Amino acid sequence: MKNPFLPLPVKISKIKVETDDGRIKSFDLQFIDEEEAARFKYMPGQFVEVSVLGVGEAPMGIASSPVEEKSLRITVTRIGSVTSALHDKLEGSIIGVRGPLGNHYPLDQFEGKDIIIIGGGFGFTTLRSLILYMIHSENRGRFGKVTVIYGAREPGLFLYKDELAEWKKRKDLDLILTIDKPAEGWEGRIGFVTDVLKDLSPPAENAYAVACGPPAMIRFCSKLLLDLGFPPERIIT
Repeated sequence: MKNPFLPLPVKISKIKVETDDGRIKSFDLQFIDEEEAARFKYMPGQFVEVSVLGVGEAPMGIASSPVEEKSLRITVTRIGSVTSALHDKLEGSIIGVRGPLGNHYPLDQFEGKDIIIIGGGFGFTTLRSLILYMIHSENRGRFGKVTVIYGAREPGLFLYKDELAEWKKRKDLDLILTIDKPAEGWEGRIGFVTDVLKDLSPPAENAYAVACGPPAMIRFCSKLLLDLGFPPERIIT
């Protein structure tokens, strides 16, 4: 049986720059050992410890979803020694991961419920995992209406832009994008995610809310959700 506390070697199979400022990149990782790949089971919301030889180890949320095959994705902001070393790596480089670790979203409790997902900035990484899981053809019927509110300071700082464009076209997902202040060429919402949430005022009955983002955003969203009638146990942060 795999020991989640021992690092496993993985190869960086793909690197994608996510933001216009280049500070956030996504890394698709492939296990060197196919048997280890088959045994590595995770759920949306969990994280891994990523190690770079000679530099150290850092926790990183899993951005991929169990419904995606083979590769494991992490999305990383360059903010410290490990993340900087990772940003300097090239495709084909070998790093280590151990896990999965931490709690996952309570998907069994979400069944049959409307789900309001609120993300801000870099906090959208693990929400990607949750959204992909819920809208997958094998799972979509298990959940009610899915609403996603995602905010960034400016358009170039949204993550997963290609996927966001595809999600906008879906009829089984309501995606609302918003930026903090007006920007040239932007035709979407302007304002904070709390403004959108207040305007939307989703019914609390038979619904869960999931929020991930900066602490201030979480604090204000949680208060607003409580005011809307969401009980604390149905606000997941």
